[in-house]
Amino acid sequence: MTGMNPVERMVYKTLVWTWPLYGLGALYVVGPVLAWLLGGLAVLILFLGRAVREDMRATGTIPVVVWLWILGMAVMLVALWVGHLNWSLGLKQTIKSSIGWAKGWALLALFPLVGAVLPIRRSVLVRGQCVIGLGTLILAPVMLAAPHVGLPERIYTSPLKAIGGPGPEYFTVYFFTWDPGSWTPRWQFYAPWSPFAALLGVVQVLFALEEDNKRWRRIGLAAGLLMIFASKSRMGLVGLAACTVAPRMMPLVLQGWAWRVLAGLTASLAITGAALAAAANDAVAAFKGARADSTRVRETLQRIAFERWRTEAVWFGHGTVQPGPHLVEYMPIGSHHTWYGLLFVKGLVGFGALLVPMVWQTLLTMRDAALGPRGRLPMGLMMTIILLTFGENVEIEAYLLWPALMLFGIHAREMQKNPVEMPAT
Repeated sequence: MTGMNPVERMVYKTLVWTWPLYGLGALYVVGPVLAWLLGGLAVLILFLGRAVREDMRATGTIPVVVWLWILGMAVMLVALWVGHLNWSLGLKQTIKSSIGWAKGWALLALFPLVGAVLPIRRSVLVRGQCVIGLGTLILAPVMLAAPHVGLPERIYTSPLKAIGGPGPEYFTVYFFTWDPGSWTPRWQFYAPWSPFAALLGVVQVLFALEEDNKRWRRIGLAAGLLMIFASKSRMGLVGLAACTVAPRMMPLVLQGWAWRVLAGLTASLAITGAALAAAANDAVAAFKGARADSTRVRETLQRIAFERWRTEAVWFGHGTVQPGPHLVEYMPIGSHHTWYGLLFVKGLVGFGALLVPMVWQTLLTMRDAALGPRGRLPMGLMMTIILLTFGENVEIEAYLLWPALMLFGIHAREMQKNPVEMPAT
């Protein structure tokens, strides 16, 4: 990590200071601040052109996929305003929700812009993630022992919660939490809750697999696996298997023998199809039954959100989440699922505003992963975020996903310069 320019140093030090910032309850503040500072710097550098010092100059024009993220998140803001206007939510609520957009949805456009324009190397993000992993492993003995030696779940809630956010858990520092279903401890590390920590562990593993230094690679992998297993999240286990293996299998798409093997396996389904379908159904039932109460609440929330969107606000949604009934333990309608949440809050307009750039980004990474190893990391990260959208609201978690979002911009810039990855010489 030598020869870094000022932007790379800012990015690297923000990653390195993740655990201390979590200890201050400041991570939810740091993510949006970093996005808007670097986003403004990217626009300024594009405007000034060659007047900027050489090591800070823009790396090229803004790629098409980044423009789609920018346009999509701008449409998201318009959908928010129209939804508030349709439901007469008032100026105060509209301003509050617009600030929420600036701290959430806007980050999905700003960080790819930063990665595409500013001279940031992907190796800086890779090493920074491994350094976070070192902090995780150092603190792990204390956190893992906490429930067994009588330490409290919560250490304290930061006064920074006065700034405002989705909830106090975003500013609270935890040792661990108790699972209300089984009354066993779960760990969320520097995330607001355990399932999200599991997918951050998947992100950690994906970055660590790209690290050239063997010692740092082992540290990153160990930390990522610890986060996945200690969080006790089903989604994390799925992500670990799918998001690491699938990108590395993409080159098979270009191999004729792989298609012949696939054709043979498909033909064999005439004999084994029924047994495989039964086994798959049993596996899905076991997966849902592992946390039956959580599955029930999530499915009920999704049904309520879909029905109310379909019957009450098709195009621009309800403008904001709304309190749920006792049936869903008073969880807000429009939460716990990005796509159902978008339909309920922002309607078809908001749904399409996320779907279009996400599909484009996914196809871009899949194509590059099929052509060479350059696309493996961005494809794995894209798969992780897609998986996240089916269990969480991705916009309120963008403040911790920013290294992955920034890498999308870096990858788009790399593809713009070299559409086909050249083999190493």
